[in-house]
Amino acid sequence: MTHLLHRQIHSELPVAVGGRGVELFDAAGRTYIDACGGAAVSCLGHGHPEVLAALHAQVDKLAYAHTGFFTSEAAEALADRLAASAPGNLDHVYLVSSGSEAVEAALKMARQYFLEIGQPQRRHIIARRQSYHGNTLGALAAGGNFQRRKQFSPLLIETRHIEPCYAYRFQRAGESDADYAARAAQALEDEILELGGDTVMAFVAETVVGATAGAVPPVGDYLRRVREICDRYGVLLVLDEVMCGMGRTGTLYAFEQEDIVPDLVTIAKGLGGGYQPIGAVVIGAHIFEAFRDGSGVFQHGHTYLGHPMAAAAALAVQEVVARDGLLENVLRMGDRLDAALRERLGQHPHVGDIRGRGLFRGVELVADRESKAPFDPKLKLHARLKREAMARGLMIYPTGGTIDGEQGDHVLLAPPFIVTSEVIDTITDRLSEALDAALTSARV
Repeated sequence: MTHLLHRQIHSELPVAVGGRGVELFDAAGRTYIDACGGAAVSCLGHGHPEVLAALHAQVDKLAYAHTGFFTSEAAEALADRLAASAPGNLDHVYLVSSGSEAVEAALKMARQYFLEIGQPQRRHIIARRQSYHGNTLGALAAGGNFQRRKQFSPLLIETRHIEPCYAYRFQRAGESDADYAARAAQALEDEILELGGDTVMAFVAETVVGATAGAVPPVGDYLRRVREICDRYGVLLVLDEVMCGMGRTGTLYAFEQEDIVPDLVTIAKGLGGGYQPIGAVVIGAHIFEAFRDGSGVFQHGHTYLGHPMAAAAALAVQEVVARDGLLENVLRMGDRLDAALRERLGQHPHVGDIRGRGLFRGVELVADRESKAPFDPKLKLHARLKREAMARGLMIYPTGGTIDGEQGDHVLLAPPFIVTSEVIDTITDRLSEALDAALTSARV
């Protein structure tokens, strides 16, 4: 009998008791390869000695000080590092405790920005279907994850959702990447015009779509077109890199590969690597200056903003990533993972698409490759696959509702940046075995 309210009340979870490198250990002595980083969190793996040392040093110095009274050396140092490494004019940082909090703060920043510059009529948010931006009410409203939204829909602020840039499902036969990118981006302009160009405050999008659709990258110059449309109508571009950022795709920020800079970017998971709860909004200079020269305050806050322990952990994680050249390993091992998946599953009769960037890869499952028909949702293939993978000592991140919130199954892989080619081979072997077992149990 547990007094802890678990995510699924009737589930029986193993008890994690330790971790080292890419592995986690449970109380029964079983070992699991963490091939998903929990939820693309554990970028350095588990038990990294330098991060643990930084946490010990910080707790000996200062565990907590409320940001209404003090700043801290750890928070200031982390903000300095993030501002120095951010492209363009992204030069200020707002430290929170999660990705959901970061998105919630970014939405409020967007609204307050327009109040500060004298455009109070701007209130509309546009986002995309099959996106996920967090579980707080504002972030959930921005997200396009049907299953997570539906029971709370009466509580959510109005958000317009357009079709995602999702080539496997929505690019037409014979349509070039350039034409598809133009068509997908045009959906944003059409929505802005329908709402009224001077009433839209923000377009919110994941640079590479994460959990809801499974590592879906933008096509062609889609995001450059989106940036141009936002500029044309004075709309803020908010990129959500909570899952795909902080090196996960091979560059510190995923948008660096798109040759654009957003007005606001949210980060979290890989920022602190799971060693402490932390997230952040990295803010364009024009946003900060509007606050500074206007009311002089951002009307928002949480008790644990800029927590010294969390900041110290994140700073140590970022220092190790940079010092050890781990972004280069993300690119090398990302190519190796992509090749291994294609070799092992590329011709599998129930694998429709293999996609992603760096160590952020998705495998979409289908009942029929030719028609791309999904499995019957009643089979809960993604849940079966997770069970079979865990039974083989493999942690993966499968999800259902890939296509529209109800239809479709995929699995997301996001191993730590320290992964080796030998471990990648083991991951793909175990994933292949687990998939076949899941299909057999579903009698496919």
